[in-house]
Formats: sequence, structure tokens, C-alpha cells
Amino acid sequence: MKVGLLTEQQKNDLTGVMYQGDTYYSPVQDGNGDWIISTQEIEMSEFSWIKNIPLIDYVEPTPPTDE
Repeated sequence: MKVGLLTEQQKNDLTGVMYQGDTYYSPVQDGNGDWIISTQEIEMSEFSWIKNIPLIDYVEPTPPTDE
């Protein structure tokens, strides 16, 4: 699955910002620690710069282990 790669600054710029009515951008970190958003968020965005962010393969985070 492809996702959009964000810089830390782009993540900060999008956090708490609404798009398409009452839906908020929700950047999360993948298993590599990269900040990402879904392709749906990219497609629905009104910001032209978001349409140009690189797409990367999603890496599922590893759950923490109980030690």
C-alpha cells in the first residue's frame, strides 16, 4: 500500500487542519518512523503541495513488546 511521505514541518502544518467538511488530516508514523498520510487524504486535499509529496510503501509499525 502506498502512502504520502511528509517532513516533520509538513506534519506539523497539517495536524489539526480540516478538509472535506469535518474530516481532519491525521499524520501518523509508520514502522520506519516516517510521517505519513493516506492517499485518500492526498486526493481530497485542497493544497497543491500535498498532491506533489512522494509516495512510499507503507511499513506497518511493530507493536511494543512486554518485558
